[in-house]
Amino acid sequence: MEVMYARCAGLDVHKETVVACVRIVEGGEVSRSVRTFATTTASLIELGEWLEVNGCTHVAMEATGVYWKPVWQVLADSSFELVLANAAQVKNVPGRKTDVNDAAWLSELLAHGLVRARFVPEPAIQELRGLLRTRKQLVREKASHVQRLQKTLEEANIKLETVLSDVMGRSGRAMIQALIDGETDPAKLAALAHWKVRASAATLREALHGRIKRHHRFLLRLHLQQVDALDAAIAEIDREADAGLACFRDAVKQLSTIPGELRSSCRRSAPTWAGSPALPICAPGLACVAQRRKCRQAPVDSPAPGSPLAQGHARSMRLGCRAHQSYLPTRAICATARSTRAEESDLRCCCLHPHGRLSHAQRRHVL
Repeated sequence: MEVMYARCAGLDVHKETVVACVRIVEGGEVSRSVRTFATTTASLIELGEWLEVNGCTHVAMEATGVYWKPVWQVLADSSFELVLANAAQVKNVPGRKTDVNDAAWLSELLAHGLVRARFVPEPAIQELRGLLRTRKQLVREKASHVQRLQKTLEEANIKLETVLSDVMGRSGRAMIQALIDGETDPAKLAALAHWKVRASAATLREALHGRIKRHHRFLLRLHLQQVDALDAAIAEIDREADAGLACFRDAVKQLSTIPGELRSSCRRSAPTWAGSPALPICAPGLACVAQRRKCRQAPVDSPAPGSPLAQGHARSMRLGCRAHQSYLPTRAICATARSTRAEESDLRCCCLHPHGRLSHAQRRHVL
């Protein structure tokens, strides 16, 4: 095969060591040199100097967990080009698998141009991604604690989530805090509800009449403290992420013009739009996305009972999700008499399954 890089190297990265294999082609002969380095900063600096002394122009490594990140950060200031490979795409044949063989295999693939480089964002985008991924985990932990809190209430026979849409809302937190403080009178607990709560006072008193014990109060206090701590951590991450979005303000502003995009979605999408070479930020592209989003979210009023199905619709309506299912036309369906719901149901059934009313034997001949 054609050799694209005469001087290259492959790195097999582990938690404590890095095995480096330098592959050099001179005069039609291939020579390899293998060394093992520790993953400390001083050893990684020595690794970079050794690769530069050997004249390597390209260095490849696998994306193994988070172990490749410190190696990449230390070697990023060197003169050679770093290539991050997907481990599944450079997998070697089974058998005789060692660290030295893996490094040599990476260098062999890189020399012939068979390693597809993965996208590695800029350091600012990596930091923002780390913040948002941490925020995602904290939101999941908060939801888990809220579920455990609801489970404790159910165990005490406090049916709070059946009368409140949000247990952690203003009314729910006030009632839970009163339960933690030792209040057991259903009437006093129901009086803490906000005036916008739809449930009646009698329903609230019935739902708040339970058998709460000291054990339940301890668990409620514990989970509520965890939820408050996670809320504070999420708010702190939001402030840090907003400060890190200073260089992506234009991207966030353009993404926020797309209908249906929330602030959190724009915050997550902006680093990808700004950092990926395959997703450049351009006004026509965002306008196209916005137009498609508007088409998907265009309100389509359902027909009134007895009216033709396609009447009043600006575009054709798909009757089903499968490819063979037909569309209703955009023009109005003429009817001599007022259609009933049964007739509309028959029409829809016939459009979805044209041969649905035939017998099994008849359908066999049709098909």
